[in-house]
Amino acid sequence: MKRRDAIKDLSMLPLAGSIMLPQKKAAETVSRSTEIAASKEIYQAIGVEPIINCRGTFTIIGGSIERPEVRAAMDAAAQVFVQYDELAFGAGKRLAELTGAEWGLVSAGCAAGMKHVTVACVTGGNPEKLIRVPNLAGFDKTEVIIPRYSRNVYDHALRNVGVTLITVDSIEELSNAISSRTAMIYLMAGDESMSGPMSLEAISKLAKPKNIPVMVDAAAEDLTIPNVHLKLGADVVIYSGGKALCGPQCAGLVLGRKDLLMSAWQASAPHHGPGRDNKVGREETMGMVAAVEAWIKRDHAGEWKRWLSWLDNISKKVSTIESVKTTVVEPKQLSNRTPQLRVSWDPAKLNITGEEIAELFGRTKPRIALGGGSRDGATFISITTGQMQPGDDKVVSDRLFEVLSQKRAPQKAEMAAASVSLKGHWDANVEFFSSTSKQTLIIEQDGNWLEGSHKGEFSVRELQGTVEGNEFKMRSTDRQPGDAITFMFSGTVKDDVMTGSIYMGEYMTAKFTAKKLKFKMKREKIMIPSGPPLAT
Repeated sequence: MKRRDAIKDLSMLPLAGSIMLPQKKAAETVSRSTEIAASKEIYQAIGVEPIINCRGTFTIIGGSIERPEVRAAMDAAAQVFVQYDELAFGAGKRLAELTGAEWGLVSAGCAAGMKHVTVACVTGGNPEKLIRVPNLAGFDKTEVIIPRYSRNVYDHALRNVGVTLITVDSIEELSNAISSRTAMIYLMAGDESMSGPMSLEAISKLAKPKNIPVMVDAAAEDLTIPNVHLKLGADVVIYSGGKALCGPQCAGLVLGRKDLLMSAWQASAPHHGPGRDNKVGREETMGMVAAVEAWIKRDHAGEWKRWLSWLDNISKKVSTIESVKTTVVEPKQLSNRTPQLRVSWDPAKLNITGEEIAELFGRTKPRIALGGGSRDGATFISITTGQMQPGDDKVVSDRLFEVLSQKRAPQKAEMAAASVSLKGHWDANVEFFSSTSKQTLIIEQDGNWLEGSHKGEFSVRELQGTVEGNEFKMRSTDRQPGDAITFMFSGTVKDDVMTGSIYMGEYMTAKFTAKKLKFKMKREKIMIPSGPPLAT
């Protein structure tokens, strides 16, 4: 028997039942509060203060808390070695059994899964093509079609493969865009993919007769069994492991056609090629299988009831404060499906805004991540329950009650007069982490208010801001399809020189200086010829 056949046969071996894990003795079991205290200490030891998550499964604050079954599976998997192709075949079969999909694959996150599936659709599993990605010269399949409603920051995973994205606005445009070069159609799961003229079902009816795969990004959704997207015609659907599933943070769950997923696995680490940088370990693979097994057994109704009880505790505490109103929102959609509490109040009575509370809570102890905003004369904060832990509701309600109950003087509506003029043309030197960039600011000033343009290296965008005394704040946004970067300038002006910093959100910060250009006025008459030149 050839080695290839032996490996193939291994994929057919039964992997019945749930993962069997070593049982801990009762004496080894520690209380949850002790575990949390120890977990906090490991971060505090390196100067990082943990956060109570009332914001949701955002990767930048850790996504989700892995379930005990997941951590146990990962710990058990870490103790021995396995051959990774055999592991992928065994896990793929087990995930298929659990979900009803034809096959399953564990990737290094949802975006990595999107990248691997895109490679699979471009190469068809041909390694001669695989090792040439992202140089697609000579390839038959080089285009991916995306409805405009699905353009988003995560489609960079597709662009990394080197494909050309074709953005369409109607089902007619999509039909006309399909050609022999079409490798795949990509959709982000949501209201528009579930119904309407460009729904997944409508698109699949166009794609299937032409053998064009349809991939759905359902990263933050609850896993449905049978899978709603596969039933509606998707060939592949991908979930984040570190969101609703509470699986490994660095893993994704890919479900769908076995032939595509085998080609996607070929494009994944440990195999050399464009996916070698998206390594998924044996620990994440078994942790992801355990997460899906746990998902099937979890008491979802009980979890929902517990989340609502936490929101009720918070609501009762803060509702006694003047002008405070609370509303519980119970989402029906599959994505980010967890109860939320909106706490709103009159900012003129409490003299603080939701944005200010969100900033205060996020930066001071005990650190709490929550949403904040203002609209229609009211201000609010939002509390999302999905990743809150037992006891968090008391910490949050006590802190919120304390802050909202404080007496504050009304904030001054008047701005301090500007003592400098920013009007003019400024040459800016921006210092990023490892490079510098020459940029241009053109500013008009009306008292405290600033407007104009900010020319970066690739685009010119509107600039808006304020100045009080010699201190300024300005903002511009560079918009690209499905993405945007906001540059928030702050600093001081002295002797026609700006100095300060730029806050760039998830891209952190940069420093900058800018000098105002001074033009020498040259006064002379200009003659414009009345006809074509007589010499050149």
